[in-house]
Amino acid sequence: MNVLVYSGPEVVQASLKHTLSTLRSILLPSYSVQLVSQQALVSQPWQATCGLLVFPGCRDIVLSRAASSIDEYVQRGGVFLALGTGSHYSSRGLGQGILNITSSSISRDMLLRFFDRESGSYIYPSFHPSGSDDTPRPVAIQSADGERIHLMFQCGTSEVVGTDGGRNVRVLARYVEDGVEGAIAGVLFMVGGGKIILWASSPEYPLTEEPMSSLSAASSLSPAAIDLAESKRRTLMKDTLLLLGLQVPEAIPSLCSPLPQFLASHFIKPSIVTAITNSIAAPHSGAQLSAFDDTNDKFHFHLLGESGPLVRDTRLAATTRTDPSTWQPKRIIICPDGQLPDHEQTPLFDLALFFSALSAARKKEGVPEDVEPWAIGDALLYGEAVTSTQSMLDKNPRFMGLLPTPLVSLASHQLAGRGRGANVWLSPSGCLQFSLLLRVSLSTFPASKLVFVQYLFALAVVEACRDESVLGPAATPVRLKWPNDIYAVFGDGDQSKKKIGGILVNTSFSGGKVDIVIGSGLNVLNPPPIASLSQLLLPDDDRQLSMERTAAVILVKFEAMWAVFVKGRGSFEPFMDRYLQRWMHSSVSELYR
Repeated sequence: MNVLVYSGPEVVQASLKHTLSTLRSILLPSYSVQLVSQQALVSQPWQATCGLLVFPGCRDIVLSRAASSIDEYVQRGGVFLALGTGSHYSSRGLGQGILNITSSSISRDMLLRFFDRESGSYIYPSFHPSGSDDTPRPVAIQSADGERIHLMFQCGTSEVVGTDGGRNVRVLARYVEDGVEGAIAGVLFMVGGGKIILWASSPEYPLTEEPMSSLSAASSLSPAAIDLAESKRRTLMKDTLLLLGLQVPEAIPSLCSPLPQFLASHFIKPSIVTAITNSIAAPHSGAQLSAFDDTNDKFHFHLLGESGPLVRDTRLAATTRTDPSTWQPKRIIICPDGQLPDHEQTPLFDLALFFSALSAARKKEGVPEDVEPWAIGDALLYGEAVTSTQSMLDKNPRFMGLLPTPLVSLASHQLAGRGRGANVWLSPSGCLQFSLLLRVSLSTFPASKLVFVQYLFALAVVEACRDESVLGPAATPVRLKWPNDIYAVFGDGDQSKKKIGGILVNTSFSGGKVDIVIGSGLNVLNPPPIASLSQLLLPDDDRQLSMERTAAVILVKFEAMWAVFVKGRGSFEPFMDRYLQRWMHSSVSELYR
């Protein structure tokens, strides 16, 4: 699910920056925290995948053609959070008088407001007016349960008025002046099927950064006092998100920088790794390969026998957040002659199980193993944490061009995963993500047919989910959504359709050939709130989902389709009937065919 943070022209940039960093620090990797523009709120179908819409501090009244769609989103069960804003809770028809909107050019329909049908009242978030006093100041607030936060940032004056006594209103905190509770600092509204929380103060601002750190009240505190105040601020934000129904992930140590990758091969093809290193090092021997510099990354190569200390040291360092610009070089551990790392080095992915599952899936599908130079999946580049399996290939064109194909780059975690357009693809534990590098000659494969590759691979993913070694009949609700998404239908209505995967295809042309990088992300074992395959299993189904078997079956299903596709010079006709059967937009009569 997405947490969308509004970035329109009214937004205070400092508030936007701190809102993004605070939300990401609390919600990642369970939610994707992304910017959303005013135009996107008007023109894009954002509501179905939005778990929370957030407005940082804004200057002046928010006027937007998106106002009605935001109200509709909340009425239908959505949740909305605004920071650094007061509010007015007024009976119908009084909004213009309260907010002093007198210009005839301003339409009430463009005013950000929410209608409480039960009370017949409107809720108007009132942001800090332009030109008014915007002097930063510290404030003290006290929550409804008596917890006091002595230092909270506020810019200018915001107030929440007209809310006391409302049936669907809950006061979360009040300002404290000289030990006496005063005006409302935070409030929760129940509106339609949804919820709204408005904070008149600005809990997104940390004490340790500007502008809060320059205020005398904060700069005079001891480090211990600052740590305590910061802890209370983060708890306030976390509790706010919980009240809005979000599922906050447990605070466990996460990997913040890449780990080494292992270049390994199927045990039936022990010469693969040597062939790959020889190709990269040419005209020299692969045994001499130690470093390779490309456009985006620098690669350093190490032998498996020397990898123990390297893996331990980088794993220890990876728990500390660092600047991504320092994530160089990328380290690749070479596993020649069919050797594989031990389980301590790859605790989240069993390479031996993966290669065994490949052989089992090929036997079941009738896909030959003894193909030249090797079959899809036999050459594997695996890393527990990488920047992006896609970027590691297509952002390093010289490196990619020297790699023999087919080659799979697979990771348990991505630190900068890519989706379609400007989207990101989160990869918390339980998400299967990999990129497949293929190469075809344009003399035998028309470039105009490349668009069908994403449809073909998406179909392979859906078919793999239905395989008995993955979900079997429980995967019936797994559907294709044009052009490149995998969805699961968990019930009736639009809200029951949840994205669980996606396909991203990039191409690069050179020397009469085209390099195709197919990126695939699929939620397999993720717990809620992230929708995944595991949640489709019935309570009495003792089937054990496996990342390794799921990856193997997807690759084998695709390999069988790919052979037909290439032989037919890119014709999608052999797959059209099956694609339409799995299409989420098919008629009800075809839905579960």
